[in-house]
Amino acid sequence: MPTSEQNEFSHGSVGVVYTQSIQFDSLTLEGGETITPLEIAYETYGTLNEKKDNAILVCHALSGDAHAAGFHEGDKRPGWWDYYIGPGKSFDTNRYFIISSNVIGGCKGSSGPLTVNGKNGKPFQSTFPFVSIGDMVNAQEKLISHFGIHKLFAVAGGSMGGMQALQWSVAYPDRLKNCIVMASSSEHSAQQIAFNEVGRQAILSDPNWNQGLYTQENRPSKGLALARMMGHITYLSDEMMREKFGRKPPKGNIQSTDFAVGSYLIYQGESFVDRFDANSYIYVTKALDHFSLGTGKELTKVLAKVRCRFLVVAYTSDWLYPPYQSEEIVKSLEVNAVPVSFVELNNPAGHDSFLLPSEQQDSILRDFLSSTDEGVFL
Repeated sequence: MPTSEQNEFSHGSVGVVYTQSIQFDSLTLEGGETITPLEIAYETYGTLNEKKDNAILVCHALSGDAHAAGFHEGDKRPGWWDYYIGPGKSFDTNRYFIISSNVIGGCKGSSGPLTVNGKNGKPFQSTFPFVSIGDMVNAQEKLISHFGIHKLFAVAGGSMGGMQALQWSVAYPDRLKNCIVMASSSEHSAQQIAFNEVGRQAILSDPNWNQGLYTQENRPSKGLALARMMGHITYLSDEMMREKFGRKPPKGNIQSTDFAVGSYLIYQGESFVDRFDANSYIYVTKALDHFSLGTGKELTKVLAKVRCRFLVVAYTSDWLYPPYQSEEIVKSLEVNAVPVSFVELNNPAGHDSFLLPSEQQDSILRDFLSSTDEGVFL
């Protein structure tokens, strides 16, 4: 049962959950290298029906993990999409079997830089092979097949999760019925790559970087914190930052900054260091930057093979993944006569809008998933 501290978030909660782990013999990466063995950390919510046709794969963003809903023992806050996953919620666990896994290359249980190399008994760290969005999806496919699921009812995700959902529709067109892409893109623009590059350079410039072979006692914490601070700026909108911080001074006796927004970013950076690995940050952001289904005619050609219907959601205040990138996806789907619904929400929270509680967004997701119409549902 949720504790009193959890009650604020626990309405319709799936309750206490546990991250599980499964091991596969190997995974051959798109670059030709092999991960042996392959570890995948995952959580599930709800029950897989006898036909095994009610499963939804939820894909996480850059700093997310397998813990999408419910509470881990002792936690005060639930999983990153708890508002939308649970009994009676848009991802209704009374109807659907929800699967959430940690991407490979990450640092929350799936194969990545923290994985121990069986040859020397030490973590791979920066010697781990490059991982692409396609590799992440291919690893997820192994997990889905393990459950005996031939066709997913849906694949859904925002930001990097949206890229995974797009990749699923292209790589496994006959394995999903619905695809939900939120605050995402078919490829990064130069500006998006630039923000990630600054973050990576902050890590590489840290005195403790040591070519990525650092110890846990001497991690590149300052560089990773700076990378997170830079990234976090792009997740918020100007309106949200102006409303929340303005030009207010920092709370308490903080000597390193003159403004509240500065102390907020410092906190975000320092807390991120406690839960994420610097090598994984580099690997995952590189996977983001190298992902490309193309734009224009190239994207239209790639999406010609998809066989599912789509919901694409963009946010007016999102300047990191601006709506025009979502519209490019929609136009390419429409050219191919693929059933697609497009919604641009005027949410002031910026890129993080897809993660935050929203009755309007909840209604849109709920209606799309419950609709049996193969055409536009709005």
